[in-house]
Amino acid sequence: MLPTATRMSFFKNLFKEAGVKDVITLFHAPSVPASMRAHAILKQAAATAQSSATEDQASDHDNQSRLQRTDFNLAPGPYLSDSTDISNSDVQETPPTPDQLTSILDYLGPSKASTVVEEATGTSDALRKFNAKQQAFQRPVTVDWNNGRAVVGDDESELMRLVRTLPKETDQV
Repeated sequence: MLPTATRMSFFKNLFKEAGVKDVITLFHAPSVPASMRAHAILKQAAATAQSSATEDQASDHDNQSRLQRTDFNLAPGPYLSDSTDISNSDVQETPPTPDQLTSILDYLGPSKASTVVEEATGTSDALRKFNAKQQAFQRPVTVDWNNGRAVVGDDESELMRLVRTLPKETDQV
């Protein structure tokens, strides 16, 4: 019999709504080289996840056999209109809302506040500085809203861990 966590994951995925994907947002600044690298890494990861999730039955199943996330969306930014070029629709070039920033800081912890908001010494200081000057927000920041995780910067291993790691199962029903 399969371990409890594996069975729970199986049933969770079995009854998950078809087509529902985890949402990942990249707070992006095209003028920042690290942001461009993070964007390229995430686009490649999304393409790879989609292609490995649809491999035919005669192919090697090592990729599918490993427990990892196989489907996610880079979230479209809320500032986009229907006439906006679709190639820019998977990133958000505007700063987060104060509520989103609060969540990001919660995901990262108070010791990482200065990596998200310039010269911040903690969570409350970061929020105060952000509210006074939204340009103090540092990009790139990649956020997995469904699983409560975030990565600041363009570290490929951290970004890949964010998009590949399955959420931790809980015993809550």
